[in-house]
Amino acid sequence: MLVLLPPSEGKAASGRGAPLKPESLSLPGLAPARAAVLDALVELSVADEEKARVVLGLSEGLRGEIAKNVELRTAGTRPAGEIYTGVLYDALDLASLDTAARRRAGKSLLVFSGLWGAVRVGDRIPSYRCSMGVKLPGLGALGAYWRTPMAEVMPEAAGDGLVLDLRSSAYAAAWKPKGEVAERTASVRVLHSQLVDGVEKRSVVSHFNKATKGRMVRDLLRSGAAPKGPGELVGVLRDLGYVVEAEAPARAGRSWELDVVVTEIH
Repeated sequence: MLVLLPPSEGKAASGRGAPLKPESLSLPGLAPARAAVLDALVELSVADEEKARVVLGLSEGLRGEIAKNVELRTAGTRPAGEIYTGVLYDALDLASLDTAARRRAGKSLLVFSGLWGAVRVGDRIPSYRCSMGVKLPGLGALGAYWRTPMAEVMPEAAGDGLVLDLRSSAYAAAWKPKGEVAERTASVRVLHSQLVDGVEKRSVVSHFNKATKGRMVRDLLRSGAAPKGPGELVGVLRDLGYVVEAEAPARAGRSWELDVVVTEIH
């Protein structure tokens, strides 16, 4: 099983480990594209702080984040699973998993990134600021920039098993499963169900959407389940206590769409 995750806007501080070693990152086929994005991001951040703030979409209060990009090549590193914070990662709580579940996480979780393309949670990276929605000078919109290199490496990374896609739309733009890979891919939407004047109303709540996805991945890792396809995944999630609604795609070459329905927001 391969689980595709979004990163988090907020990130922990860079660690005290050795500086970035690009050659050590997973998915080595992305190395040339990573080098180009890294060069463009560092150049932008060093040359003009105000321009960098605007390009990166940062408020005045987040101007200090640009310093992270200036030091990308020399800053200490830590595992990506520690760098990424926020609602989904708080709920996932990798640090508290047992040894077997952490080992599964290292093999199955892949975090998409505007800077790195995608990394595994054990890859050591510095803290940075660069979302997939950024348009970097010389490279353009990163969502579009990453499509070609991603198309080359992701089919192999997906292997022959289930692909569980939990990315937000901005990060999903960098790679869309096609063909037989799509047929074994399941994307998940979390819906909040509540009764309003006796009528069920469903809505997507961003914060709870992320928290539920984090807990769901945690439960899958702890269970040791290894569903081979979307149909088996539905059964596993239901066994874990989730209310899941799903239908097989009507046409070949399409991914599954799963709705996880919740009644409590926490």
